[in-house]
Amino acid sequence: MTKIAERITRIEITALWGSHKHIVWELRPDVNVLSGRNGEGKSTILNRLVQQLRMAPASGEILSQAKMGVKIDFAPADATAIHYDIIRSFDRQLIQGDRLLQITDGAVVTELDWQLYLVQRRYLDFQVNVGNRMIELLTSGATDARERATEAAMLKNRFLDLVDELFSETGKHIDRSSNELSFFQYGERLSPYKLSSGEKQMLLILLTVLTEDRQPYVLFMDEPEASLHFEWQKRLITMVHELNPNAQIILTTHSPALIMDGWEDAVTEVSEITL
Repeated sequence: MTKIAERITRIEITALWGSHKHIVWELRPDVNVLSGRNGEGKSTILNRLVQQLRMAPASGEILSQAKMGVKIDFAPADATAIHYDIIRSFDRQLIQGDRLLQITDGAVVTELDWQLYLVQRRYLDFQVNVGNRMIELLTSGATDARERATEAAMLKNRFLDLVDELFSETGKHIDRSSNELSFFQYGERLSPYKLSSGEKQMLLILLTVLTEDRQPYVLFMDEPEASLHFEWQKRLITMVHELNPNAQIILTTHSPALIMDGWEDAVTEVSEITL
């Protein structure tokens, strides 16, 4: 029987920069920010951690023993699988093949576009699941069914409100009459692939978190501040935590803005965990 881990409690990486160096990192259940100078190994640590999870026999399964010098402890300790997402900030051009062109009509041209394309499929599934949950509640006969159904829809509405607020400075807002993501800017319709890199990145992060439907899981982000202006950086962790307070966030950064909204105590320096 599959038992899903709620979070990662500890990671140990041996031989990260040679046989005489290794990493031991005790993780918080909510937010973990790995900081350090460029070249100090932040992204390397995150990549080794994600590679270990991806080496499992099936997506989300937990390896029973350390691989490639990486050992991960979970809570609960007897969990057999973990749910996670990884968001990377680079936005390089894709090398498009015929199949990709057929699917997207050429709209997807960068890594961010492709990640957005994939998460939009999840967004449609999320809406179906919420709709089914509301129907089940309204037909259950429970005295508080209407209130509970309204609560089920609130998460999507909060996501829409956040995006509209963030994009308001450039006159953009989401078309709330469409199940697929679409925007208006001064009366002109825009696809999400026409947004700026920073807007795409923020949309990708918030949409990824939304579609997890407040379930416990781990969100990895590698330098998510890239392309985000200062005010968005400051609010990022708090917005993610609002959409899913059950998510364990593990991210790398060299931007002090990311922790300015009360997350200073969540910072770990690479030098502090290197033995």
